[in-house]
Amino acid sequence: MKKIIQTDKAPAPIGPYNQAIVCNGMLYASGQIAINPATGDLVTENIEAETRQVMENIKAILEAAGLTFEHAVKCSVFVKDMHNFARINAVYGQYFNDETAPARELVQVAELPRFVNIEISIIAALD
Repeated sequence: MKKIIQTDKAPAPIGPYNQAIVCNGMLYASGQIAINPATGDLVTENIEAETRQVMENIKAILEAAGLTFEHAVKCSVFVKDMHNFARINAVYGQYFNDETAPARELVQVAELPRFVNIEISIIAALD
């Protein structure tokens, strides 16, 4: 049976999906973009701020499920410009312990929702 995870500390879905689903001991979070949940505004002044907002949105969803970034097993990172890799990685890395960081791919795509520069989704194990 699946359980819906919903928090007002992360952006509300803008389509027919949920922030996250827990099923069979795993959490599957929808891709997050840099929407400030308090204002509804996009955070796009630079790639570091944008990445930080995305990670904070993910953190809020994890916390709503009683989890932390230590529970993460897989992240998918989608970016508009691979030239930002090092800058994104510097912020992303602040949320994980190097020894227990999840598996990950980071790929460049043509466009993202609301024409943002980064979107990240996460899968986490409940145990």
